[in-house]
Amino acid sequence: MIPELLREIVAKGESLNVEFKGEEKAALSDSALVEAVICLANRSGVEPGWLLVGVEDDGRITGSRPRHSGEKTDTYRVSALIANRTRPSLACRVEIVEMDGLSVLVVEVPTSRTPVSTPEGKYQRRAIGGKGKPECMPYLFPEMLARQADRGIQDYSALVVPDARWEDLDPLEFERFRRMIRESRGRSDAALAELPDQEIAKALGAVEANHEVSAVRVLGLLLFGREDAIHRYLPTHEVAFQVLSDTRVVVNEFFRWPLLRIMEELLSRLQARNQEEELMVNIFRIGIPDYSEQAFREGLANALIHRDYSRLGAVHVQWHEDRIEISNPGGFPEGVRLDNLLVTPPRPRNPSLADAFKRAGIVERTARGIDTIFFEQLRNGRPAPSYERSSETDVILVLPGGKANRNFVRLVVEENQAGRPFRLDDLLLLNQLWLERHLAVSQAALVIQKPIAEARSILERLTESGIVDARGEGKNRSYQFSAHTYKRLGQEAAYVRQRGFEPVQAEQMALQYVKAYGKITRKQAAELCKISSTQSRDLLGRLVKKGILEMHGSKKGAYYADASKNIDGSK
Repeated sequence: MIPELLREIVAKGESLNVEFKGEEKAALSDSALVEAVICLANRSGVEPGWLLVGVEDDGRITGSRPRHSGEKTDTYRVSALIANRTRPSLACRVEIVEMDGLSVLVVEVPTSRTPVSTPEGKYQRRAIGGKGKPECMPYLFPEMLARQADRGIQDYSALVVPDARWEDLDPLEFERFRRMIRESRGRSDAALAELPDQEIAKALGAVEANHEVSAVRVLGLLLFGREDAIHRYLPTHEVAFQVLSDTRVVVNEFFRWPLLRIMEELLSRLQARNQEEELMVNIFRIGIPDYSEQAFREGLANALIHRDYSRLGAVHVQWHEDRIEISNPGGFPEGVRLDNLLVTPPRPRNPSLADAFKRAGIVERTARGIDTIFFEQLRNGRPAPSYERSSETDVILVLPGGKANRNFVRLVVEENQAGRPFRLDDLLLLNQLWLERHLAVSQAALVIQKPIAEARSILERLTESGIVDARGEGKNRSYQFSAHTYKRLGQEAAYVRQRGFEPVQAEQMALQYVKAYGKITRKQAAELCKISSTQSRDLLGRLVKKGILEMHGSKKGAYYADASKNIDGSK
């Protein structure tokens, strides 16, 4: 830790990863220091935590008091104190950093993959409290289970349910499972369809058994449980289906059924409400649904598989006039973020449940259902799905509806018929080009969540195929739809607007502006000609070299006037 970095951390204030402990009024006791370390160790996330002793809650640096003899603090003894009084032992880096003539005790706290407590069994965690600020809160056992599931250490769906018996499972649900396998057309584990009920339960890990069933797991109740047994043993499980028209609730139903039955019910409701428009491409009829059934299926399955069953709260499927929202309790699993959703390896919160859904043929066996959601939404001429409203406690998927871009669907179908099918990355970049009109390689890399080299390769391939045009070189290189693509999209004039003016045209426009107003700045030239600030500088620089304009002032105050006139306008 260096003073500059410490100053930067202090300036940002307290957060889930940073806690201040001031000693202006009184010294921090050893037990309070250890509890603060435990609190940070039990936080969510993977970034290091920082306990700063000698910094007040308001960010003032008042300095830490000496903790040992000789009016000093022995950092090795502080490390040993933390290791000896935490269970399991935490190895923390402890330093003294001098700032403004004062000493700050800095403790770097790693995130623990297992819950940490004091020797007396006191558990605390760092979280956002009721006032909206980070604080230390009691770390309850259900929260520990949920955190372990987030980190892939604990599979909640594999836990045994005390008192649950084989009689609590419904034979009709086993038959539903077999029927789903038969209807999945090769996407499932077909061998399971021929097994008796108990053997299916054993193969899926839904029960604990040697020869006879000795216990039922959470998975067994979720897949095959009777409704009354689910209500009794899994009170947190609930799924809501709501149809909303502005602020009016048209449908509001809640289900505590087994998951396979819920999947069938909600898919049938989608099919009943989903409308489809027709598009003719050559001699083929193409149906464009309001919402893709495959995308809805994967989104719903993800919500059921990844929800936190240790928490109260329902999975909500809300049908709005212009979108469908699917939300589930429990944030993203550890390591999954908005900026890596498309590329991170699958991390199901309930692995046994995820495996059962794959073997039943409900979801893709590749475990890349997120790709299906994006691909289906984009190829149907809809905006990309959004997870932007997700939080630490809930994942929210938004499937935009509204009027489809029929010309974009036609483009996708024609390219597919020509043997040049678009991949997901292609569709993501084409969708972004449709929205932004121009795209740099760095922006493209963020859209597809892959390295810049891969983004450049995809854009160059689209350029070679005539779908997009490239402008500029090196870092200034950007891409836009080609004239032919804009024509296929029914936006012929857009190409001319986006392509901009030829240099001679831009020069004439700048000169006309000077003639009308006497002078022009780089910002005004950029706005006039719809070019970047760098291009406007080059444009005006060319006119200065030709002796037509003359530059006055410097930097932000610079402007350009007619070189044949004085500033007052006289020749």
